[in-house]
Amino acid sequence: MDPLISIRSDIAAALAVGGPVVALESTVIAHGLPRPQNLDTALEMEAAVREAGALPATIAVLGGQLVVGLTEVQIASIAEAPDVAKVSRSDLSAILASGRPGATTVASTVFIAARAGINIAATGGIGGAHRGSENTFDISADLTELARASVAVVCSGAKAILDLPRTVEVLETMGVLVVGYSTSKFPAFYSRESNLPLQHRVDTAREAARLMSIHRDLGRLGPTAGMLIVNPPPAENALPPAEVESLISRAVAAAESAGIRGKAVTPFLLEQLTRMSEGKTLQTNIALLVANARLAGEIAVAYSARKTGHR
Repeated sequence: MDPLISIRSDIAAALAVGGPVVALESTVIAHGLPRPQNLDTALEMEAAVREAGALPATIAVLGGQLVVGLTEVQIASIAEAPDVAKVSRSDLSAILASGRPGATTVASTVFIAARAGINIAATGGIGGAHRGSENTFDISADLTELARASVAVVCSGAKAILDLPRTVEVLETMGVLVVGYSTSKFPAFYSRESNLPLQHRVDTAREAARLMSIHRDLGRLGPTAGMLIVNPPPAENALPPAEVESLISRAVAAAESAGIRGKAVTPFLLEQLTRMSEGKTLQTNIALLVANARLAGEIAVAYSARKTGHR
């Protein structure tokens, strides 16, 4: 037993027999969405995973432990507490030592999920190369962790506020497999498509599970990076790319004017986009989070069936 990690008993039991489990990050609860939508969305994501036939495992740092599988009370605490740290991979040791509550980013969620034996995670959009990163070197640790943890992440691409072409290039350089789910274009988070073509595509959960299985089996030959399964936002909630780009330009200008830097940039920009779009970007964000959780649950079920022989 590892004293640093606490896995909820039903999740540990499912993992022991190869059952379907989906890891969910908690930064979206503490820092990504406003109240009360943050708590409502977190619970809706968990419900979507369960409806697909899998167990949700929301991850956070609580009481000096990496907690895999928050209870509803713990999720509410993360959603409502004012002092929850934003924990990326590099912050884990310090937050564990401090005893502070911490919400995990994609990077730290993937790191913890891999060590708990969870094969798939869901989020809204990963972090990536920020606009202007050729000068600032501001590139999310999400990309680095995806390159070294063999976990499949279902998302709607990278957050639209980022430099999407550069993010895709970095993913390719780091050996991260990017595959479209019923799309041949990289999703642009709020919009269903960017102008970035994808080389690989699947159209069913079973196809995704088969590809995931082969990709993980390559690990027997040497270290294997993770993979992204990029799922466009639901059509009824997607926004036109030109409208989104106009909003982002205004939000970025506001961040620069206010001197916003580092980890504060993404929450600031998302808040600005919600305000400027009169809530439309928030509704899209919520819709794609739930859709990605449901898809991850379906893939987890199909992957478990392959591995346990119950096809």
